[in-house]
Amino acid sequence: MQKPRDLWSSRLGFVLAAAGSAIGLGNLWKFPYITWHNNGGAFVLVYLLCIAGVGLPIMIAEILVGRRTQRSAVGALKESVGSAWGFVGGWGVVTGFVILSFYTVVAGWTLLYFIKCLGWSFNGYPIDYSGGDAFGVMTGNGPLQILLAGLFMACTMTVIYRGVGQGIERISRILMPTLMVILALLLVSALTMEGAGEALAFIFAPTFSELPWNGVLEALGHSFFTLSLGMGAMITYGSYLSRKNSVVRSSMMVVVLDTVIAIVATVIMFSVIFSKPGMAEQISRSTAGMLFITLPDLFYTVVPLGKVLGPLFYLLVGFAALTSTISLLEVVVAYFIDERAMSRAKATTLCGLGTFFITLLCGLSLGAFGPLSSFEIFAGKRGLFDTMDHLAANWLLPIGGFLITLAVGWFMTRKTKEEELMDGTQPGWFRYGVWSFFIRFVSPAAVALIILAVIFLGADFT
Repeated sequence: MQKPRDLWSSRLGFVLAAAGSAIGLGNLWKFPYITWHNNGGAFVLVYLLCIAGVGLPIMIAEILVGRRTQRSAVGALKESVGSAWGFVGGWGVVTGFVILSFYTVVAGWTLLYFIKCLGWSFNGYPIDYSGGDAFGVMTGNGPLQILLAGLFMACTMTVIYRGVGQGIERISRILMPTLMVILALLLVSALTMEGAGEALAFIFAPTFSELPWNGVLEALGHSFFTLSLGMGAMITYGSYLSRKNSVVRSSMMVVVLDTVIAIVATVIMFSVIFSKPGMAEQISRSTAGMLFITLPDLFYTVVPLGKVLGPLFYLLVGFAALTSTISLLEVVVAYFIDERAMSRAKATTLCGLGTFFITLLCGLSLGAFGPLSSFEIFAGKRGLFDTMDHLAANWLLPIGGFLITLAVGWFMTRKTKEEELMDGTQPGWFRYGVWSFFIRFVSPAAVALIILAVIFLGADFT
């Protein structure tokens, strides 16, 4: 007899878990970085429009498919759209595996910087500390990379091993409120800093003449990537959602929470940056540089109560990374449970260790092992880490997302979609016809634009 499917205990449990999946390094790291290099205000406004017009419709579509079938990505698309569409779910499983393999390396760095900050808070920040040199030494230390990533993967596997209710939901109910409390403390501190006014003006005063032409594409791309779309995560999480809970309301809450946290994190970072004269001109041209080189110095030389807020910030980043790695591994594990009739314990062990083997190679490709660090498949992307990152962001995610919009928008029957969305749980403002127009025309066109930009314009969304 088939074991009853584990479900979220409430809509709040789902929202916290799904928001945790979406809220990760993309919110606390990449969004501030791309906002900075696209000159703020106008970029943020375009991004918000893209979230509403592209991200939300696809989020609703993915959760709809999962909740209807109560199956993981492969089985859900087979059952709700047609057997031929199972490959799209398989594409998502592969995408989750690829992203988790290199994402865990970066997640491990947050552990080290949390420990570093604790040391600086108690023993003093070294005057001669060179963040850039230290970061390079750290990434080139193979054993350290393996240790950090291994610890993070062990934490992730432990949560997944315990299941949906006792593992993912329980940890999300602890980590997400803690994350928001830490973020609130950091925001209050940031708003008291000298650079807060300049930061707010930079973020919320749009000047379209300062928006680079490719800034619109970058806003479009990030609005899609930030919500964990195109890789089966929201289909999988949606499959654990009770039919009593609204697809539309749940999707809206996840999108709003994800967006608010990204903007709050940006306000915090820019308030710190603008508070040190000359720092705005010295910001590194890499995302890692902003998070792991620039900010540690600023916390201990500029930020009031930096000795307290520095460790809290990296604890925040670590929590956000963990909620994301949990969802990535769950996508892969759920496939083996649902489609291969494997126990959760066996699936977690197999998928976790299998992923970690590739993670190990990614960690060694940052300078520790020459052959892994030097090979090049995509122009300008040297090493396995950069290759996997580029592959996921520029090919796997957008193609997966595009196929999902086609599957739900054009091949799933209207009756099926209306049964899931117009079931009496939808909010009063929701109009099926409007959503249908966006998921059939606007969202696929927007995601196709990302793919075309990669192919013909050489756009890079890593």
